[in-house]
This record gives sequence, structure tokens and C-alpha cells, in this order.
Amino acid sequence: MAGGWTRDGAVQDQIDDSVKDAVSGARARLPAGPSAEYCDDCGEPIPERRQAALPGVRTCITCQSARDASVQHSTINRRGSKDSQLR
Repeated sequence: MAGGWTRDGAVQDQIDDSVKDAVSGARARLPAGPSAEYCDDCGEPIPERRQAALPGVRTCITCQSARDASVQHSTINRRGSKDSQLR
């Protein structure tokens, strides 16, 4: 696809970079280390099944759901086209 001054495949490179950024951000948020017995936020006990399923977990399901709802995604517009900026 012709893109003016861009080289062929530049749009796909931008898409790939956006996906890589999202994956690396998700990996950075994964817990690591020993699991907590009690939630760091509310102090409730964390079920053993959750600790076994997700090593390094520090929060209960309720508190983690609240944290996940507040995650902000990147607002970087990697595309330079006018159409993407108008969305």
C-alpha cells in the first residue's frame, strides 16, 4: 500500500510496535515472587487456589478487579494519518 513518504510496510511496523508495547506492559504487571496470604489492599485472606493458580499474587479477586478497571492504555498515536487523529 502506498503511503506517500513512508516506505512499504511502515503501517504494519507501527501496528507491531503497538502490540509489542501492550504485551510488554502486561508482562510487567504480572506478579512475581512469593504469594501473599492476605490481600495487600483490604487484608482479606487470599484463597489457596488463587495462590496456586497465580504465583506471586498480592491481592484478592475483588481488589485486583478494581485495579484492572483503573488501568489506562497508551494514548500514543503511532499513525500519522489525519483519519487516525480524527477518531
